[in-house]
Amino acid sequence: MKSDNVKVGMQQAPHRSLFNALGFTEEEMNKPMVGIVSSYNEIVPGHMNLDKIVNAVKLGVAEAGGVPVVFPAIAVCDGIAMGHIGMKYSLVTRDLIADSTECMALAHQFDALVMVPNCDKNVPGLLMAAARINVPTVFVSGGPMLAGHVKGEKRSLSSMFEAVGAHAAGKMTEEDVKEFEEKVCPTCGSCSGMYTANSMNCLTEALGMGLKGNGTIPAVYSERIKLAKHAGMAVMEMLKKNIRPRDIMTKEAIINALTVDMALGCSTNSMLHLPAIAHEIGFDFDIAYANEISAKTPNLCHLAPAGHTYMEDLNEAGGVWAVMKELDDIGLINRDCMTVTGKTVGENIKNSVNKDETVIRPTSNPYSKSGGLAVLKGNLAPDGSVVKQSAVVPEMMIHEGPARVFDCEEDAINAIKGGKIVAGDVVVIRYEGPKGGPGMREMLNPTSAIAGMGLGSSVALITDGRFSGASRGASIGHVSPEAAVGGPIALVKEGDTILVDITNKRLEVKVSDEELAKRKAEWKPKTPSVTTGYLARYEKLVTSGNRGAVLEYK
Repeated sequence: MKSDNVKVGMQQAPHRSLFNALGFTEEEMNKPMVGIVSSYNEIVPGHMNLDKIVNAVKLGVAEAGGVPVVFPAIAVCDGIAMGHIGMKYSLVTRDLIADSTECMALAHQFDALVMVPNCDKNVPGLLMAAARINVPTVFVSGGPMLAGHVKGEKRSLSSMFEAVGAHAAGKMTEEDVKEFEEKVCPTCGSCSGMYTANSMNCLTEALGMGLKGNGTIPAVYSERIKLAKHAGMAVMEMLKKNIRPRDIMTKEAIINALTVDMALGCSTNSMLHLPAIAHEIGFDFDIAYANEISAKTPNLCHLAPAGHTYMEDLNEAGGVWAVMKELDDIGLINRDCMTVTGKTVGENIKNSVNKDETVIRPTSNPYSKSGGLAVLKGNLAPDGSVVKQSAVVPEMMIHEGPARVFDCEEDAINAIKGGKIVAGDVVVIRYEGPKGGPGMREMLNPTSAIAGMGLGSSVALITDGRFSGASRGASIGHVSPEAAVGGPIALVKEGDTILVDITNKRLEVKVSDEELAKRKAEWKPKTPSVTTGYLARYEKLVTSGNRGAVLEYK
């Protein structure tokens, strides 16, 4: 056992004395030591039930003959961090989580791990750590929130942000906003639509790193406690069979995950996290894969914010495995990939059934013949940009209009809520990329304000920042190269004509090459906005959005 390095032999007598201080019995010292990485905290709604999940995992591990040992991982609530300096500290935690978990797991020589995350960055951060550490590992999340109910309709967090925009436009009273505020987030759990947290939890199943239902069983269901116990048991079986994360998270598994992403209509943030996970296994993930996969993958689900179904509905319809079975029936799933069940993907999903074709459309009747995400390139984004095309209304699939240019999110929000943005405009928010932010803030406030003010079918927004999974509309993010390194988005001027052509995967500024070259020669880098602390270190190491905003140490 790996843990023998800290438990067995005369040289380890001092180590054993410290285990004695922890109350370990002699019997426990002879068993595998399983680290349980708990993301529990009291500030993230998706994490307030993780203490119960962790306790259930401990029972499962102990019942299967292991010794469970809990240690923590941090997590930021993107919703609470949204729209202020706090959002600079969201994406950056992904690497802190991966690094700190690697440190804890290898310093203490755990034989196996169970990861207990739930929200946006700690799911991919722990997946990155799992690939690095490469001991048997199972993921079990805290589960999604149930949808809220307002005036007889299901609602979610995206409805709340859009309500603020509707109020600014005079379309909703303060009392109406208050009702939304009190009802859209009715339980613990990751927010109830196909936002980033739920996207990544679902993709954990698609990757083979989570048991059935990990992405969809609601947080408040007792079934999730049973799932957590089974996760503890499953990791012990993996340890016996020596099945490790790099046996599971292969190039083929990541392509499976991207395919499922397209069918589910996941958050654009998956196009940051899948490349980062791929980077950990040595797979150079080009975001252009998205278009290749999208071209042959039908979009089968329209969960909020793209539609009016929610994670609880997907769960009742058969969950991620039912979606994978639909895709497998038309030959789009690699069935030979290994999973944490000890069985292949094909063995896992062979008996899965789509129980509700209004939630998971069959491949014969998809929402669209192509997938939920698209990568746009052109003279404004030579290295690519990302849009959730399944959440774009038909009339905005091709849009041309004047650029309204802002060098930060706050200035754009003030203009939108101040009525200065009109139908036809293309809002450009720059210097919000991984380096420029630093931290690549999510732009949920401006996209929600646009939607709430009734401009969602007539105004596009492009940025070198990123979007919440709760964003909808013609919202094009991850524009690369970013403004901070002199990318073309830094050269756009107020009034330039911009073409957003999602249909043909193009993003262009209608300015000649000669004029762009002249502007480039005159461009000067901005002075970094942060010069101390973690953000300053992050800014020096981080790569562009098209590369997953991974850190380079060279």
